[in-house]
Amino acid sequence: MAKIAVVYHSGYGHTQRIAQTVAEGADADLLAIDADGNLSEADWATLGEADAIVFGTPTYMGGPSWQFKKFADASSKAWFTRAWQDKFFAGFSVSASLNGDKGQTLAYLNTLAAQHGGLWISLGMLPANQLAATRNDVNNLGGSVGLLVQAPSDAGADKIPQGDVDTARKFGERVAAVVAKFKG
Repeated sequence: MAKIAVVYHSGYGHTQRIAQTVAEGADADLLAIDADGNLSEADWATLGEADAIVFGTPTYMGGPSWQFKKFADASSKAWFTRAWQDKFFAGFSVSASLNGDKGQTLAYLNTLAAQHGGLWISLGMLPANQLAATRNDVNNLGGSVGLLVQAPSDAGADKIPQGDVDTARKFGERVAAVVAKFKG
């Protein structure tokens, strides 16, 4: 069975909810980057043993949170030894706006995976871009590179549109299916 880890930072709980949903869909280990940008040694070991790593971060000011960036910089130890070479990677980002420059953050996550010699798993879903589409439809934000999620800035994680939550679960299922296909 494939080992999948979701490593994320969440400032206000929105990204945590989505990380949990992706992890449920992928039957993955959930690893939280703390408020100081750190992971435990056990979490680093879990990443080392994983077949796939899903990155998750809010988009703040056009990029990942500084806590996620600190984690990414610390991953240079794995980079130097090529410890994550040929692992599968995927990613998601949450921001208050419908776009909110999440695409820029996903490009950063994709580049981080490429630097590690990884294989990127895209969202793999058609966008809900017809006139009748609503925020309750899967992939209403039209992501391709990875999962895009919008969370209102004046509300808790329970107010994330259901379509984005459903997309997160399906994204986790896709990551697990792709990894199983190539591991099997």
